[in-house]
Amino acid sequence: MNVLSETLKSILRGVVKVSSLGQKRGAHITRFYMYKHLQNVTAGLKREGKILAIGNSRGFCEILNFETAQIVEANYPEYNILALPFADNEFDFVCSDQVLEHIEGNPQIAIDESYRILKPGGIAIHTTCFINPIHKEPGDFWRFTPDALNLLCHKFSKIIDVDGWGNKYIWAIESIGLRFEPIPESSWHPLYKLAMKNRKDWPIVTWIVAQK
Repeated sequence: MNVLSETLKSILRGVVKVSSLGQKRGAHITRFYMYKHLQNVTAGLKREGKILAIGNSRGFCEILNFETAQIVEANYPEYNILALPFADNEFDFVCSDQVLEHIEGNPQIAIDESYRILKPGGIAIHTTCFINPIHKEPGDFWRFTPDALNLLCHKFSKIIDVDGWGNKYIWAIESIGLRFEPIPESSWHPLYKLAMKNRKDWPIVTWIVAQK
């Protein structure tokens, strides 16, 4: 039965990969909707000024179409989000992508640090996860609902967007071994349809966009 199961999984993976050939593809399934949504949310923002990318989040900033010349990287372990070595009111944007769950300390301090180093009117963009397997990079300590992120950002003057994405069918995709397969940018493709399906009570990833 295990041999048959693995054979079927292999066939399904092959079918998906072949059906995606020649197509423009985006992020994998647990990031696809979130990145598209945040691109839309930030499209109306003035994306000029100094940007801090925390925890290897430079690629995330580039996905959101920030000016790369203005990005300052603060990657772990050289930098710790709990005690950032930057002045008050120094940055126009602070971004972290799937970082908050890995903080070995109080996440409120991390959010407060992002608030501190932002200029008045500056924007913090944090993505993280809620329903997700343990993934130690280097440690895995927290999970966040949209309500939790909203609570953590209570000092900010405005919450521009706070939400999550997920559905219970994603775990079938993971069991086949396709969780990290880039999603085709074609509305007819089954992976695209699944990646765009959102159940508010099943948030796998969550995010917040807040203004100081």
